[in-house]
Amino acid sequence: MESLVNPPSTSLALIPGYMLDETLWNTFKNYLPEGWSTADASLGDGQTIREIAANIADRLPLRFVLVGFSLGGYVARQLAADFPERVDALIIVASSLRDDTEQQKKVKRQALQAISAKSFKGLSNTTIAQSLHPRLAADTEKIAFIKAMSQRLGYSALVTQSQLERKDVPASSIRCPTLVIASADDALRSREEAEELVAAIPGAELQVIDDSGHMIPLEQPRVLAETIVHWLSGKHVS
Repeated sequence: MESLVNPPSTSLALIPGYMLDETLWNTFKNYLPEGWSTADASLGDGQTIREIAANIADRLPLRFVLVGFSLGGYVARQLAADFPERVDALIIVASSLRDDTEQQKKVKRQALQAISAKSFKGLSNTTIAQSLHPRLAADTEKIAFIKAMSQRLGYSALVTQSQLERKDVPASSIRCPTLVIASADDALRSREEAEELVAAIPGAELQVIDDSGHMIPLEQPRVLAETIVHWLSGKHVS
């Protein structure tokens, strides 16, 4: 048996969420143990969740602990199911089993129709504020940071990510140790959705982080890192 927390090298593969890039994890990385490595993934390559997962796998180390945030959690589940021999453990942060409702899909279509590549200037401040804890809804620095990520990704990424089908992403076939992390004050993904994930993935465990909205890696990076490190310290793989 090999300890996950203190092997010769522990590698975390980090998948960001909807219209977010690798800078999402910048502060979080500062709280990881010395000697741990990270590999940044991108949602930019592929037109389906399975294609994105396969393209990410091509760029990652042979073995890794997989961390997926929000939309990245869907991709992480697909990757863990398709490449089980490479994923030592799976950590899903602020995500869900659920597909978009028809109303959500309609809203996304209407939003895309209302803008163009020329007019897109990043996610709106209102949309971003809704993803944060109420105490941070007027935090202009955090809002600007999130907006900049969406600006860098651009209109093409907005179209692709908005149209991704989230149904039929594997859960019950995942066999690696799995931790689901939720926020107590997430306005976008409910505690009920986290519990559904835990029920669907064999042996999965749930941890809830307080005093955070949806954007846990930005709002509570230290607590998120400590939660992951503590959980991994008790897990082993053959």
